Amino acid sequence: MKILGLSKDQIIVAVRGGQVRIAIFGMGKMGFPLAVAFAQAGAQVLGFDPNTALVEAINRSENPHPLEGGLDGLVGPLVKQGKLRATTIPEGADVYITLVPTVLDANRQPALGILEEVMGTIASLLEPGDLVIEESTLPPGTCAQRLWPILLRGALKEGQIGFVHAPERTMSGRALEDITGAYPKIVGGINLESAEAAASLYSVINSKGVIPVSSITAAEAVKVFEGIYRDVNIALANELALLSSNYGLDVTEVIRAANTQPYSHIHSPGAGVGGHCIPVYPYFVSQQPEAELIRLARRRNEEMPIRLVSMALLELQRRGVEWSEAKVLLMGIAFRPGVKEDRYSPFFPARDALLPLGVGVYAWDPLYSDEEIAALGVTPVHSLAGMDAAIVITDHEQFKELDWFSAAALMRNPVLVDGRFILSPALRDQNLTVLRLDGW
Repeated sequence: MKILGLSKDQIIVAVRGGQVRIAIFGMGKMGFPLAVAFAQAGAQVLGFDPNTALVEAINRSENPHPLEGGLDGLVGPLVKQGKLRATTIPEGADVYITLVPTVLDANRQPALGILEEVMGTIASLLEPGDLVIEESTLPPGTCAQRLWPILLRGALKEGQIGFVHAPERTMSGRALEDITGAYPKIVGGINLESAEAAASLYSVINSKGVIPVSSITAAEAVKVFEGIYRDVNIALANELALLSSNYGLDVTEVIRAANTQPYSHIHSPGAGVGGHCIPVYPYFVSQQPEAELIRLARRRNEEMPIRLVSMALLELQRRGVEWSEAKVLLMGIAFRPGVKEDRYSPFFPARDALLPLGVGVYAWDPLYSDEEIAALGVTPVHSLAGMDAAIVITDHEQFKELDWFSAAALMRNPVLVDGRFILSPALRDQNLTVLRLDGW
């Protein structure tokens, strides 16, 4: 059932009654939970993905993303009831939603080729009354200037179809929770009719409501601005950590106290910023001459893993350890604790800084198998035994709970570089070297 032009009440009734067919392009960690949410609400959901194994798993009633909470018990019943199906071959629908990764190319420019290809496929399927919703994060202006013309390449004209940007606002590991009620949904349309239809549609699945903004470009900017805010804030925290070393301060103590004031929201300093979002979005606008602060913040965050490596190597040099004979352990591959996701993880620049120097590079991450770690060009281990230095990249719970004194006792040189502020400086009283960005 086409929903463009219907009232909110009509759209809600149609979705809950199974009369609306929604095709979602991209069954990844964000797209699949969205498909589940709409199917749960009553819609007929068709998930499209070129990954045959993923599609077959869904159609077998399996959750293809087992680390995404809350999905396991939902997939089977939805598939059996015919509310959820996956395919590698695009089919027609009433609503089309795109949620494919937005990454950077070799020149750190947005790589939009896959998304443009998907839009071309959707354009070939469109009928009057259809609504297209783009959820992938994009540089402001992309929908109106690049994607809308693709959708209009066929015989359809403006006014016959709707187009909306509704940025995903989710985190790996908790996508379903975020989609259904952690935050309001943002929608902005190519016109008012499009925005109203999308707002009504999302109101069915989001208990926190929907916030319509004035344009499709404004909706694009919302998610980009969110990510840039976090990147700049983390860069500030990192800079404050480096400044603290000049004053003999524990930066975590100072930030914690400062944040008791309601206008202070300083983030946590650390080894660097990873993930699909924060390291990427600044490059959507950084070419603009006004984005000077954004460029500086990105540079600061990108240098943090290199700083940690330098701290370890300089300490080993001070101890007379030849770098070509040193064993350095990188503790953590995932960019965030408890989530098996490593895109743009600080692990990679740290690894890449060590390998050309002839250093023996080892890695330990409880979420990754030995085979997965070895495939990254380093040696997998499960302890600090025999290491000359260990650099904490990710604050996994297992690392926080580690008996660091006993673990470090097995090292050749007990040099601990704490990139996530999880170690007690009191370990120094036990003849261990603990190095932090703030020098504390």
